[in-house]
Amino acid sequence: MAEHKPGSMNIKAQEQTFAGFVTFTKWAVIVIIGILIFMALVNA
Repeated sequence: MAEHKPGSMNIKAQEQTFAGFVTFTKWAVIVIIGILIFMALVNA
């Protein structure tokens, strides 16, 4: 078995997944806030 060297692992896929998660979360929060503002304005 090969010896592990810290910092040598390719983490490109994990970085892309995390970036996608952050982008999705940001837009979800924006949409939810927009819905709450709309509901407040129309007294739903």
